[in-house]
Amino acid sequence: MLLTRHAEGRLVKRLAKRRRLEKVYSMLWDFLERSRRIEVSEKVFIFTDGRKSLVCVKLPCERLSLEEIKNAASGLQDKYRCVFWDGRAVRETVPKKFVDGLLPGEYCFYLNREKRSLYVGSEEPLLAITFRPAKRGEREKFDGNPERQQSCS
Repeated sequence: MLLTRHAEGRLVKRLAKRRRLEKVYSMLWDFLERSRRIEVSEKVFIFTDGRKSLVCVKLPCERLSLEEIKNAASGLQDKYRCVFWDGRAVRETVPKKFVDGLLPGEYCFYLNREKRSLYVGSEEPLLAITFRPAKRGEREKFDGNPERQQSCS
């Protein structure tokens, strides 16, 4: 999951209380573990714990082997915000260094050169748009069991 500047600011304000990238993502992963996923549409999802909600959209990605990912990242010299979802690793570094530490396999790969962000993981990447208090319908549908997923119309 990648964060917009707005979503990152909201996560810092409401969850992490620190701006360090590792702390923000650590609190995000904790929130997602205790949350339930609501599918609003084909591309929009809301993760809620009954009190707070994280609104996300799906990002387009490619399924590539680790070698193909290394080739794609080899020409990048600037620092990027790199997220490896499966290993719960996030760093702001040169993508080549980051990708060298990954385990062999096939991953979803997303690269945004303009925003300087890179995502690698087994699941399709999501972009967090905002983190806000849960709306009434999201609170009422939450029964405390994060394993249940409900569709919201």
